[in-house]
Amino acid sequence: METGLGLFPGAHFTLSTWLILSSVYVFPNVKADISCAPCMLPMQVNYAGDEHLRDPPDFGKYPKQDQKKPKLITVLYPNIGVPNGREADGFSGIAPKLGRNAEGIYSRAPLRNFPESALDEELFSDEYVESVSELESENASERVKRSVPEFLESERSVDTRSEEQRKTSGMRVDGHSKRAEVRWNRDDEHDARISDSRPDEPKLASSTFALAGDSAHNHAVVYWSGKNSSVILILTKLYDFHLGSVTESTLWRSTDYGSTYERLNDKVGVKTVLSYLYVCPTNKRKIMVLTDPEFESSVLISSDEGASYQKYRLSFFVLSLLFHHTQEDWALAYSHDQKLYSSFDFGRKWQLVHERVTPNRFYWSVSGLDKELDLVHMEAHTPDGHCQYVTCRAQACSESSKTHPFSGYIETNSLVVQDEYVFVQVTTTGRASYYVSYQREHFVRIKIPKYSLPKDMHIVSTDQGQVFTAVQEWNQNETYNLYISDTRGVYFTLALENVRTSRGLGGNSMIDLYEVAGIEGMLIANRKVENQVKTYITYNKGRDWRLLQAPATDLAGNPIHCVLPFCSLHLQLQMSENPYLSGSISTKSSAPGAIVATGNIGSELSYNNVAMFISSDAGNNWRQIFEEEHNVWFLDKGGALVAVKQPTVPTRHLWISFDEGRQWTRHSFSAMPLFVDGVLVETGAENHIMTFFGHFSHRSEWQLIKIDYKSIFTRRCTDGDYQTWHLHNQGEPCIMGQKQIYMKRRPGNYCMVGWDNSRILSAEPCICRAHDFECDYGFERRGDGNCLPAFWFNPFMVTRSCSQGQNFLNSTGYRKVVANNCTKGVKEMYSARKQQCPNRPPRGLVLTTRDDKLTANLGSNVTFLLRLEEGDSIRTNIQLDFGDGTAVSYSNLSWTQEGIRHVYRSAGIFRVTALAENSLGFDTSSLYLHVTCPVEHIQLLAPYVVIMNKEVNLTAVVWPSHFRTLTYFWWLGNNTEPIITLDSSISHTFRSEGMITVTVQVSSADSILQDTRTIAIKEFFKSLLLSFSPNLDEANPDIPEWRQDVGRVIKKTVLQVADVPEEQLLVAVFPGIPTAAELFLLPPGNQSDGRKRTEEDLEQISEILINALNQISLEFELKPGSRVIVYITQLTLAPLVDSIPRHSSSAMLMLLSVVFLGLAVFLIYKFKRKIPWINIYAEVNHEKEQEMINTVGQNDATPKITLSELMEKELEARAKRGVINTCESTREIPNCTSV
Repeated sequence: METGLGLFPGAHFTLSTWLILSSVYVFPNVKADISCAPCMLPMQVNYAGDEHLRDPPDFGKYPKQDQKKPKLITVLYPNIGVPNGREADGFSGIAPKLGRNAEGIYSRAPLRNFPESALDEELFSDEYVESVSELESENASERVKRSVPEFLESERSVDTRSEEQRKTSGMRVDGHSKRAEVRWNRDDEHDARISDSRPDEPKLASSTFALAGDSAHNHAVVYWSGKNSSVILILTKLYDFHLGSVTESTLWRSTDYGSTYERLNDKVGVKTVLSYLYVCPTNKRKIMVLTDPEFESSVLISSDEGASYQKYRLSFFVLSLLFHHTQEDWALAYSHDQKLYSSFDFGRKWQLVHERVTPNRFYWSVSGLDKELDLVHMEAHTPDGHCQYVTCRAQACSESSKTHPFSGYIETNSLVVQDEYVFVQVTTTGRASYYVSYQREHFVRIKIPKYSLPKDMHIVSTDQGQVFTAVQEWNQNETYNLYISDTRGVYFTLALENVRTSRGLGGNSMIDLYEVAGIEGMLIANRKVENQVKTYITYNKGRDWRLLQAPATDLAGNPIHCVLPFCSLHLQLQMSENPYLSGSISTKSSAPGAIVATGNIGSELSYNNVAMFISSDAGNNWRQIFEEEHNVWFLDKGGALVAVKQPTVPTRHLWISFDEGRQWTRHSFSAMPLFVDGVLVETGAENHIMTFFGHFSHRSEWQLIKIDYKSIFTRRCTDGDYQTWHLHNQGEPCIMGQKQIYMKRRPGNYCMVGWDNSRILSAEPCICRAHDFECDYGFERRGDGNCLPAFWFNPFMVTRSCSQGQNFLNSTGYRKVVANNCTKGVKEMYSARKQQCPNRPPRGLVLTTRDDKLTANLGSNVTFLLRLEEGDSIRTNIQLDFGDGTAVSYSNLSWTQEGIRHVYRSAGIFRVTALAENSLGFDTSSLYLHVTCPVEHIQLLAPYVVIMNKEVNLTAVVWPSHFRTLTYFWWLGNNTEPIITLDSSISHTFRSEGMITVTVQVSSADSILQDTRTIAIKEFFKSLLLSFSPNLDEANPDIPEWRQDVGRVIKKTVLQVADVPEEQLLVAVFPGIPTAAELFLLPPGNQSDGRKRTEEDLEQISEILINALNQISLEFELKPGSRVIVYITQLTLAPLVDSIPRHSSSAMLMLLSVVFLGLAVFLIYKFKRKIPWINIYAEVNHEKEQEMINTVGQNDATPKITLSELMEKELEARAKRGVINTCESTREIPNCTSV
């Protein structure tokens, strides 16, 4: 993605809010507003931008114009309103978003959350309007005036001049500032002590123009097309905070780069009140100006750079515009009533495209990806309130021509169309899933590490053919993890953990991530480590990070003692909310290696005692250049730097450096100190012009100071003025797989770089080494640097698309960093290896509905989806029985990719069964579909192992608790009819050995919930209770999938110390924290040696495991550096009979206690059904199976019992039964633990 100027969604509101709020703190006695119009702001990453799969970038869209909300000043840069495929970046939801300054990408854009409203709506809330109104004086005659660097409001007295005098042109002041001697930064109060400049040094030519008559106006929109155009347009407005609307406006135009301005009110209509100014990005001579809808809804159109206008009436109020990136006359307009209109004659005529469109969620087609130029991507709402991804042609959008690239509903504010990718979010049962379409192909679910469980996600960047995303995981609150994808944007791996975030204007999250312009793969981030925020840098897209080395000396040349890793340089990575200021960090693609930033030296990032630092060699070495914060801009293609002190006080000086900040010369740009509201830097090649705008005092006119800095150059640069510079990382010349040599102007040469200079001299590929490869999906980097499979990942699983006779790429655990250009070396060793697809039976067949619901309305289309984890999809037959007497069959799985649709003609519960079969085997999956009742969430509590022919209790627990009557449906084994109860528990006896699947569903009103458990039925078994070291609890998200995966790891660990067949081991991890589990030793299926021998074998295996557990020799690695120790849970009880033969008094007492204990157990058992809320495990001569009495009531008086309490009661019950040791006797009583 090119780093061109761009405007993130809601940028104008963001700036406006900042301007006014800052006035409260900076200039309590001064009031002034500036607002940035459709300016192409540095796009905020965000992720920072909020691209949560929400709030995507809207270049060309401008702040919503609400007549009851305040407005601020806006600057229009070239390329306004064009969201080309490379500029539209930012997600805040699936957002964070990509913040970009003119050249760099800021991860500091508002993190737009998938689930959040548009930024402009948040920033202009009624509360915000009220807070601004409080700044106004009670005197109605006083008006607000702007004072920017702080963007404050200042009280102003009534202008006593006549109307005729106010309409006259502003006064022009011409003059030349003297150039001061070379100095380091000093306070402006000491300016008088600095000696005059030498007469032979070049001078800055400047001229000042005052916008006379607009002293009462408190909002301005400034447009400078740049690219050598001499036209500047300024729209000033008076926003009345008491009335809540704009009451006056003035349009100014300059044709001489700002030396003079002409008032255009007579050409647009003296009584016409204007609101916003838009410039066509592909033809900057074409301009649209919108009137304020409080007075009229019209658009004024100019085709001669604002010299003349034609007015056209509109039937709707325009809130935002989006221009086409190639067709200069095409535009989309979003109205106040959520309707989207299109125009193909530059705003003269408009036609309706679609209704109920989400704000800021509409996009023009992307060249090379969409077939039609006029195709529009949008997020639209259905009449019943659901949200869909819709595409249609803007010139002919009808119901029949609409398409839905993503079938099914999506989360509101989640659609993002950016470069080659389209992102959406779907939320089901409280969990968010994210989907991506690469190059307009079918949507695929995004794969991030299994247990990241994102509660918030933002697209940071889609540069260089991959996706950078920020994810806030289930256990994070103030930080995000950065993930980077493969080329298709599907498989993500971890790039950096715990990146700092903060709250920006409007409550959006801002992530501290910055992409350095001009050098691919180089990023800077602020990471939270042990409650300290430190700055890290990477040169290979997050594969490796390191701290920044602090400067060796301070500004005065004194040595700085700062030793890594205890002390380092830390940078502020915020981008400015004001497009006229540079922000806390700046880079430019035309000046590779140059980084200017605000920061501090120490153990962590601080916002006290900060200074300005610069690096000329891409972050390897740093120098201090100022002791205070400054705004710094790049001039002349990065050949020079200009700095202006932060505008807390008026100033008349600027500083210029030609040697990358080593020496600075001071120049005066104004005869009087100016409160600098902002600076516009000309981007043209021939005209070296800057424009300062501000005011001399809070009661003065707005001042525009034009500075021509071309005179400071003595000549154009020649070949002898340049030198080579080798990009490196602490001496390592291979960056992103190549050696890059740049041409840079020699420091101190006062020559003009111009436009024709080629910056990259050569780029030579390097031999591939380990640091050119990152861990592949499902693999984690261990302490020794190797990538090994995560505990939840099966590296041997082959994708179902792999058919016999074909080949597939088998991952080695590594993948080459995208855009890395290395060759040979270890490339073959680390790259995925081509292997032939094996012939294998189908495994992991999953049957779901498209919306993951188990209900459907009668007569509606139900779409079933089939997913096969393993198997040959081409050679696997699929059969689907809908449960209503109809079925379909397909020769291979590929025919079912779009889903299988069916319409049920009668209400009821239908068992839908899918069968996948080939010559090597089969797999089945089923679900029970309720036609008409929606569902919520349920958990089935049942033992993992039960005794054959013994009654067992099955209990369903519903979360959250329901206070209405629930209906329970119990499906036991292959029964075609359920057991229907109104009780949450049933008792059942299983008559044969084997593995039985039990499914319970609960129906409440229009919702259905379902949970399934597989139970082992055995004649007898043995079990051990297990506990773990506390570090396992820290990684426990307490969800069923995690417990299954950890149980599999525990089982694998046990098998390493016990010689027992895998099918005779069963591990059940209990829900809740602390984490606990039960290990079952099952008899073999074929007991050829008899029951007694089998019991002895189990006893022997049990003793081996007990010894291993007591010796703490069972442990496993959950993740790199985190090993979990497995313990046995001991129940130490006194012996029932004294071991000495004689009958002592103590033995008699013990015997009596046993009698009383037995009597108590009998009474409790006899009346247990009358004692609610206790778990009772009964064991009578190995003949009566333990029972669990645990009823869950549905009324308000029902107390709540947590899962941890259930486990505690289980241990108490075992103790009361007199169990000597859970590990020392083979018993028929199942350890019935509620899970």
